[in-house]
This record gives sequence, structure tokens and C-alpha cells, in this order.
Amino acid sequence: MFPLYDENPTRITPYFTYGLIGMNIVIFLHEVSLSSGQLEQFFQLYALIPREFTNNLAGEWTTLFTSQFLHGGWWHLISNMLYLWIFGNNIEERLGHFKYLIFYLFCGASAALCQWFIGMNSAIPSLGASGAIAGVLGAYLLWFPQAKIKTLVFLGFFVTIINVPAVVMIGLFFIQNLISGFASLQASANMSVETGGVAYWAHIGGFVFGMIFAPLFRLFQGE
Repeated sequence: MFPLYDENPTRITPYFTYGLIGMNIVIFLHEVSLSSGQLEQFFQLYALIPREFTNNLAGEWTTLFTSQFLHGGWWHLISNMLYLWIFGNNIEERLGHFKYLIFYLFCGASAALCQWFIGMNSAIPSLGASGAIAGVLGAYLLWFPQAKIKTLVFLGFFVTIINVPAVVMIGLFFIQNLISGFASLQASANMSVETGGVAYWAHIGGFVFGMIFAPLFRLFQGE
């Protein structure tokens, strides 16, 4: 299933959702302009590298935030920005512009910490907006479980578009990541060579913290 848009209109212009998407795109375009050596140095500076974070928390804490704006490829960027485009505007409206931005960054940082906790000595850079967006999904599930998501569905050679309730779409996202997260732990335990891949525990952590933080942020009224 591939979400296209939701049938959940807003009455505001989601400036920060647009701004976050724009920043991610601009930074990625900078990434693709770099040579492989320059890109490696760029990731060393701004991605969260668990081993370095463990050894130098005071000097590396900013990577909890800078890593949220880095992406490892076009599909990584496009899929993340699509989810942010679909689900971010409703959460921005519900929280208010500035609280939404803080919520987004806070979820992303919490997600990065969850991934770090799983592999504190890993030398593989952790990056991407997925953890922050998972937090947005957690809030969306909490507040708009019955919202209809126009979804592209592939069934072999048959392709169609159907309405899927948010609780199904987002619920499947969480369950898939939970299963894959535990599978990745088992795989890591059975392997002697460190490998990269999807940061499932960042997704899980971001989602859970999003569901926890969203009601807390709503306690404070105003922008």
C-alpha cells in the first residue's frame, strides 16, 4: 500500500510542514552535489553516529537534530516527504505552528536516541526524517483514527486506489516496524559483521513518543 493523500481538510496554511519539506529537499540537493568523500565527511559531521555519540555526548548532541534533515537517497527522501505532506498539516493545525515544530523535532530526537540505545557502539551513521515523521503518525493515529487515506494498492499486476482508514494504514506501519525491529535484533545477534539498513527502532520510538507527547503539547494553549 502506498498513501497518496488524506481526506482530512485543514483551515490553516501549514507553514512549518512546508518549511520542513523545503529544508529537507534543499539539504538533500546539497548532498547530491558532493563527491563521495565530501558526502562521507558531511555525514560524519551532521549524522548521528552512535559510537561517537556514546563517547562524546557533549560534543555530539546536536546531531540528534541535524541528522533529521539528512537522507540516504532519492527514495528515502521522497517517501519521507510524502508522509510528512499527507499527515503533517493536520497535526500542525491541531498543535499550532510553533508547538508543532517543537513536537516534530522532539520526536525526531527521541527516535534517534532509541536507535542509538539499540546499538551504542555502532559506527554506521543514523540519519533521516523518519523518526520525526513517525511521531507525527503517532499523533495522527491518536486524533484522526477514522480519517480516510487515499491509497494506491498493488495486488500482483492489479493496481487500484481505495480509501483506507488511518487506523489501518498507520497501524500496519507500526506493526511492520515492530516485527522488523525485533527481527533486526535477532539478525544482529547472529552476525559478526555490522551492517546498515532501516532504522526500525527510530520509527518505533518516534511513533510511541509521538503518541505520548501529542496530548502533553495540547495542554498548553496558544501558539
